[in-house]
Amino acid sequence: MSRRTRFSQAAVAVSVIALAAVGCGKSSTDTSSDSKKSSSDYSGKGIGLAYDIGGKGDQSFNDAAYAGFQKAETEFKIGGRDIEPQDGESDADKVQRLEQLAKSGYNPVIGVGFVYAPAVKEVAAKYPKVTFGIIDDEQDKAANIADLVFHEEQSSYLAGVAAAKATKKNHIGFIGGVDIPLIHKFEAGFDQGAKSVNPSIKIESQYLTQTPQEGGFASPDKGKDAAAGQIEKGADVLYHAAGLSGQGVISEAASKKVWAIGVDSDQYAQSSLAKYKDWILGSALKNVGGAVYDLAKSVVDGKPLSGVVRGDLKSGGVGFADSNPKYKAMTDVVAAVDKAKQDIIDGKVTVKTTQ
Repeated sequence: MSRRTRFSQAAVAVSVIALAAVGCGKSSTDTSSDSKKSSSDYSGKGIGLAYDIGGKGDQSFNDAAYAGFQKAETEFKIGGRDIEPQDGESDADKVQRLEQLAKSGYNPVIGVGFVYAPAVKEVAAKYPKVTFGIIDDEQDKAANIADLVFHEEQSSYLAGVAAAKATKKNHIGFIGGVDIPLIHKFEAGFDQGAKSVNPSIKIESQYLTQTPQEGGFASPDKGKDAAAGQIEKGADVLYHAAGLSGQGVISEAASKKVWAIGVDSDQYAQSSLAKYKDWILGSALKNVGGAVYDLAKSVVDGKPLSGVVRGDLKSGGVGFADSNPKYKAMTDVVAAVDKAKQDIIDGKVTVKTTQ
């Protein structure tokens, strides 16, 4: 049965630690539950997390998941293991990774990203007593699977409003990592938000690759080149939905002194992007960390979530980060974004998921 929940806030700052190769993929941390005893009746070994393309350190999607992983470990005093993906891996590799976590006693086991859908479906059927979560996909249906999905189009709408209010040239840009329906939702919301401010605004659009395997979510150089091209055409605010590739978008925008809008995590607050932060206008947030944390909490509490668990503006599952003081000083931009947010929550505006 589908459930809705308010995604808890999870810190997004992370520390990068040395990676050791373990099994299929790289294990970043492996904290034994023997040294972390939970006060509840929880009997699992801890939380298992398998990263998406780009892995930990992307300062975006994967790092948001890691923040929720860390918070769950700390608050519930449970163990945890998170594993990196490999370059050019197959679905069989993902199956092996999830099965390794489930067989070792981790519960819940979470696949970070839609690419894990086939693997989650297969492994969940083999381990019915383990709760599985998949982020950004809702095709897997089983009593022990939670589909952790979001209204990305809503936060992207706010990014579009901010971009259209901040541009000095009435010319902005969108850079998507991979040409897939999920990223189309980001673009659709962004375009609609921008055009709600200025129907005649010019919007550049580019997708870095056709498939994830080509590196669209994991190639900062591709993001940098795309940003350079859009800036040369005249865009002065760029919004990316490109994972690790977005770091290239942000660095290029900063070097050309035009605005960048981050995604998933509050990229203004990310340490590896600190030298570019003055040019990060804001970020379209997706509380992946909160989703990871809430699923772990439900399992620890003995009431595991299942079905579709969807985050939106009303629940706090998505939002727009306002950490940059320069953004806060743009009172007309802030007011427009705040009004747009309330209009969506009140049902006055319905954001499209396709163009």
